[in-house]
Amino acid sequence: MSRQAPVTPRHHVHRGTLVVAAFWFDPGRLGEREARARVLAGWTPGTGVFAVAGGWLVRLAHPRLQDCATAPGVPLTLEAEVLVSAPLSGPERKRLAPPAGSAVLIRAGRAELFPLDGAHRVDVAAWLEVADWSLLPVKGLGASPPPVPVLEPAAVPQRGAFGSLLPAPAPEAERMRARMQGALGPGSALPIRRQEAPVSGWARWRAWLQGRWRQPGPSPEGAPGGRSPGRGHTELAAPSRAHRLFSRLSLWVLRHTPLGTLLGQRQAEYVRKLFDLFEQGDLQEALRYAIPLGAHMTETERVALGLPGPRESLTIRPRAAGAASVMGGGTQVYNALKARYRAAFLRLVREGRIDEAAFVLTELLGAHEEAVSFLEANGRLRLAAELAEGRGLPPGLVVRQWLLAQEPHRAVAFARRSGAFADAVLRLEATHHPEARTLRRLWAEMLAEAGDVLRAVTVIWPLEEEHPRARAWLERGIALGGVGGARALARLVAFFPDTFEAARGPVTALLEDGSRERSAERVAFATGLIRESPMDVATGFEGAVVRALLRDRAAGHTRLDAELLSPLLKKPACGALRTDMPKVPASHRPPWEEEAGAGVLTEFLPAAEAGPYPIHDAVGLSGQRTLLALGEGGVRLVRADGTCVAHFDVPAFALVPSVHEDRLVALAPRGELQRLSRIELGSRRARHWCDARVDAFAPSHDGSRWFIAQGDTVLAVDVLEEGAFQALWRVSGLDGPVVALTVDSEWLRFVTAAPPSPQYWNYALENGPTLRSRTAQRGGTNLPPMALNTQTGRMEQVKNCVVSHPWTLCTVQTGPHQEAFLYVREKELRARIALEGEEPVGARFSGDELLLFDRLGRLLRVDLAEGTVRRVPLD
Repeated sequence: MSRQAPVTPRHHVHRGTLVVAAFWFDPGRLGEREARARVLAGWTPGTGVFAVAGGWLVRLAHPRLQDCATAPGVPLTLEAEVLVSAPLSGPERKRLAPPAGSAVLIRAGRAELFPLDGAHRVDVAAWLEVADWSLLPVKGLGASPPPVPVLEPAAVPQRGAFGSLLPAPAPEAERMRARMQGALGPGSALPIRRQEAPVSGWARWRAWLQGRWRQPGPSPEGAPGGRSPGRGHTELAAPSRAHRLFSRLSLWVLRHTPLGTLLGQRQAEYVRKLFDLFEQGDLQEALRYAIPLGAHMTETERVALGLPGPRESLTIRPRAAGAASVMGGGTQVYNALKARYRAAFLRLVREGRIDEAAFVLTELLGAHEEAVSFLEANGRLRLAAELAEGRGLPPGLVVRQWLLAQEPHRAVAFARRSGAFADAVLRLEATHHPEARTLRRLWAEMLAEAGDVLRAVTVIWPLEEEHPRARAWLERGIALGGVGGARALARLVAFFPDTFEAARGPVTALLEDGSRERSAERVAFATGLIRESPMDVATGFEGAVVRALLRDRAAGHTRLDAELLSPLLKKPACGALRTDMPKVPASHRPPWEEEAGAGVLTEFLPAAEAGPYPIHDAVGLSGQRTLLALGEGGVRLVRADGTCVAHFDVPAFALVPSVHEDRLVALAPRGELQRLSRIELGSRRARHWCDARVDAFAPSHDGSRWFIAQGDTVLAVDVLEEGAFQALWRVSGLDGPVVALTVDSEWLRFVTAAPPSPQYWNYALENGPTLRSRTAQRGGTNLPPMALNTQTGRMEQVKNCVVSHPWTLCTVQTGPHQEAFLYVREKELRARIALEGEEPVGARFSGDELLLFDRLGRLLRVDLAEGTVRRVPLD
């Protein structure tokens, strides 16, 4: 078989000024040192370098105009996905038949074909000698930021706060306590129960030392090896191994030796002495020696290993130091003690000794809420508030007490941390109506400032004199636009019928728009009209809304069904339309994630579609608007067609938007710190906030608090605080650095990187962040998987993996492309998107969309409900 004749093009090089996509450098002509220098000089992020024909072909990240006479190397143009170093005629190209993604070089008058695949790719970083370099940490020139202040628990009232100085304990009581107090701390001992089965003493001894011996009955709370759920400021430390071993040893001695009988006799003597003090009327001494019973403690729940010493003072401790120990003696002793304490309380009340009476309620009887109510009734409002917060009473009660104590700032801060505004308002309305109105007003103002104007209007609406403020908040929400603006417009029409003429223009513009971008706003406006206005009241817009929704459905913009149209058609003004209305067929197509047998969506973005600026982060907003973080170039808000709506001149490499779409926080690294800026989309303002350490952060915030991590500490940062970095809540001393956080309306979840396995933490946000579970497996949705870095020996987040239940996105480098694979439920492939070039692909799940972007300025929005892709060209 004869060999095919070589292709000898008529033209051997390009001439003139052309759009050049690559250069080829020949070391044989330039010398290897000069050729490499030219390659490095032309390299930018996204550039690909390939070993071709004994030289190096540099494919540019962005094609550019170039005068061929002054080109640094042989210029190549891109024609039909093929790089060519000279213009080819139709017959010449047909004979050569170059495949897409290859390069054609004209050498010695002949056209030669070269593949550009991963095997020929060159890592130019290997050309740079950096062995003698040392990486230096970068620090700002200014002073380090101060520690983040946090809303600390209420201070423990000092002894002098109780009206009179109490006498010092007697020396005899001090000696008795030192001699008779057990080695274990209060609450550490288990109930004493005898084993019925005969077991040898040696076997019992070995079992106790090894921790295998178990007495019948339920396990105690806070069992070793786990962490019971608690508030964020509670210490999360399990008992040490030595402590557990000593506890088992002590209890074994108590239960299986004559020492138990001896201690029983000593305890009986102590109780008899205590009863004698009560019978003699020596109330002061009796209360000093009194045994705390607790609110829910029974006579057999706990038995002290030793004897309690006399109490040094009758001081109320707002923060509990731990579960108290009581001594056995049966129901009669327990009830007798309780009766003595009640009698002492009544006597102290008759004598006007209010503080000591409250001490009996909270310290001895464990009736904390009753003690708070008693202190409030007797005018001790601040002590009541401190006691309510310190004893961990319901957050609504704590907020109520701080407001009554004339400390609204702390009341609001505690309510914001715990979300207990509604409960506190209800508690106040029952007894203190003016204070309830004040708290309702403060609550609404906080919501409005956080951007939640609809809830703000709902909260303040019972106050008729505040209706003008509610209207102003709605108008501010309408000006913001998007789905939230459409809901605010529906609320304005329903709550303020006199605004019909003023609202006609915005409503008509929305309904007559007809574009896909605003279809979600029209659905939101229709849903708002149904929810806000009574069924027998017409706003005058129902007919136009129905027609607009039917038009959107016909155009494929929405999945409209009869459930949305039916309430609108029942309005009095839609009688004729209801009569002529055709039957709306139900939409049978399920969402993309549930669609059985759905094909794999594929998309390819060539490097030629690169944008004018690198994208470091992107956030999708309603109405197909997108926020782009451009690094030191600032932040841009663009429409669906890529045109710029607003530019904010603050550095931004990461964005943290509010769920209300009205503001965001921009982050830019500055050495060990982050430069934080706040951007308000409604007023188009951007300003520097502060410089602070932020090691990990939640990707969004609720307009009021934002969860971040600093090492092994998680904080709820106050987003509304001006000119400072303050926290409403904090949990510290975790078992490793926090590497990722996620938050929604109900849960805070984060993962700590502590070998041998990461720990996943779940905190419920209702009534304040409260630990609910901790596991070594991925226990919360949207948290990334973790893996051990064998080089550093640390647990690290798996790179190039983004999770938003039920979706998982993984990106990998495959040859000359970056490919993104989108899975549903971690196993069903739904989309495969390739982006030409080496630049890593960034991704963010934003509502029902997935945003893909890179440093070449390319941006994709994937609709996760419909299974469609939209490219956003940027100006």
